[in-house]
Amino acid sequence: MLDFTSALYLGLEHASRELPAWDRLTLGKPAALEPQPGAGRVERRLAALIGCERTLLVTSSLHLFWDLFTLLAQDNVNIFLDADSYPIIQWGVERAACSGTLTKRFKPHDHEALKRVLASTDGRPPVIVTDGYCPRCGRLAPIREYLALAEARRGFVVVDDSQALGIFGKPSLGTIYGTGGGGSMQRAGIISDRLIIGSSLAKAFGVPVAVLAGSAEVVGDFESRSATRVHCSPPSAADIAATHRALNINESYGDSLRAVLAQHVSRFRKGLRKLGLIAIPSPFPLQPIHLPEDIEVQRVHEQLSARGVEAVLHRGDRSKNARISFVITARHSRSDIDQTLSLMTCILANQKRSATRRELTR
Repeated sequence: MLDFTSALYLGLEHASRELPAWDRLTLGKPAALEPQPGAGRVERRLAALIGCERTLLVTSSLHLFWDLFTLLAQDNVNIFLDADSYPIIQWGVERAACSGTLTKRFKPHDHEALKRVLASTDGRPPVIVTDGYCPRCGRLAPIREYLALAEARRGFVVVDDSQALGIFGKPSLGTIYGTGGGGSMQRAGIISDRLIIGSSLAKAFGVPVAVLAGSAEVVGDFESRSATRVHCSPPSAADIAATHRALNINESYGDSLRAVLAQHVSRFRKGLRKLGLIAIPSPFPLQPIHLPEDIEVQRVHEQLSARGVEAVLHRGDRSKNARISFVITARHSRSDIDQTLSLMTCILANQKRSATRRELTR
């Protein structure tokens, strides 16, 4: 079975035999009382990677955004949400809206649309919310433009960097993703105390925890006021150990893994281009495909699965606008890519022949 559904982009899996032993999986107390041993060192390393003053480990991005927007809403702000933002960050914004905070959506990754929405509201500081990278449209957010709008109004930009962290880094000639894997701040070359990063480490780094990154003031305020740090369990010893290992690998081999990944994605996109299936402009490891209107998307997915290739089926709204994506990782091989493209060629040809026969028999 060829699996193109895993978002472990760099292929990091962290088997138990690869992690150091721990005396206690958890302390049995919330992070507000005592941090998990080793967490501080991981947080300092993440701050250096992302390029900010301070970071804080959080159990998940749901915990992070659940608390973050509740705290920001208490500062008498308006929230402006990129319409294509990931559902979890939207849930956090919706919680703030329940408290009476004004929230408005704007056209995805469009700072001109954001300008118009900002102009239609009062003068409260804005909190501008976006994904660092949009998998659906294949574009990086215009963070620098968003930040200029926020800074002029004493506001903040909140970026969900779960897709970009570990993939994108400092721009460098001859590389597709850049170097270092520090995410959107490093990609854009931005340092600002008005920028707040929230990111899961479960994708490129393969660890199911999240990190809050930003100025020492913002992160410290979250640390002291977060409700989930009082009422929920903190990251476990296994999470801390796996994060250490992921950062070690990233420092030693991360750029090499990203180079291999870029080669695989480029090879796959070259094949998609020949088939007329390119859907996005970006060589990101998550590649949706654009199928012709006369092709049954769900049927293609079923035929792929029946022949040993697992891809992601996005069913769309009310089973409409279904689409298929392939997630490429550094663990795939050239043979995996070529075999999948060959199978796609056969499936599409068969579907087109079937469609032609149906048309002729009408």
